[in-house]
Amino acid sequence: MVDTTDTWIVERTGIRQRHIAEANVATSDLAVAAAREALRNRGIGAEDLDAIIVCTVTPDMLFPSTACLVQDQLGASRAWGFDLVAACSGFVYGLTVGSHLIAAGTHRQVLIIGADTMSRIIDYTDRSTCVLFGDGAGAFLLEATTEESVGFVGHRNEVDGSGGSFLQMPAGGSRLPASFATVQDRQHYVKQEGQQVFRFAVRKMLDLCENILKQHNFTPDDVDLFIPHQANQRIIAATAERMGFPAEKVMLNLEHYGNTTAATIPLATKDAVSAGRLKKGDLVLFAAVGAGFTAGVNLWRWAY
Repeated sequence: MVDTTDTWIVERTGIRQRHIAEANVATSDLAVAAAREALRNRGIGAEDLDAIIVCTVTPDMLFPSTACLVQDQLGASRAWGFDLVAACSGFVYGLTVGSHLIAAGTHRQVLIIGADTMSRIIDYTDRSTCVLFGDGAGAFLLEATTEESVGFVGHRNEVDGSGGSFLQMPAGGSRLPASFATVQDRQHYVKQEGQQVFRFAVRKMLDLCENILKQHNFTPDDVDLFIPHQANQRIIAATAERMGFPAEKVMLNLEHYGNTTAATIPLATKDAVSAGRLKKGDLVLFAAVGAGFTAGVNLWRWAY
């Protein structure tokens, strides 16, 4: 559909595969599947959940929230919830919010889901975006614990709204509601200025990673695994090199999924756990930059 080759894509992004949801599968369906797997792995029922946060930029519809649809399909009768919109930083933001709900003492079990069907908002005639994105979902169950050796260590989240125009979906909101003109002009698809996004992502991810480690008296040597948002291999490599992380401390799986937006970090974490690269007590650093511009890092002692 576009003038490109597999070699061109792999050399510039590191992506070899993308998964595309069937036409009758929406974001809530992916989110529910991920949620059920997380609950099954932990051995608890949906009725035990206190809250559900769905991190997504591709909700089933503007309202009701995808979290409402997920809560109903799961049968999570006690849970409240909401959607969190922070694009590729969404899951990191969700971890921050969920951990603070628990730390406040008002919640004991919070489900954080990253889910996106990016194929629905990608222009497959635009080479600069169509080779990057795929569909997917993943979930974390956050729980209160009395173990001091594991759990949430800290976060740093930021926004720089001046970069909002560099990565956006222009139409579909109150500024440009759907019309014949917006559809004809292909304004309901992702639009990206790649060089602007690349420069900001490398600079900001490095800055936040350095700052959170310094804030909590750690060095890069203390980090057992770095799990960044899986957008572009060159962004990840540049950040890891400047941080001094060797390859064995960096989780990469974007070649199999592409950029699944809010789902990349939970998918990468699941693959890391399955491969034995993340174990209980390990210090894990999550980092992401996304449209907005949004940016965030989370530092955890892994408890699984």
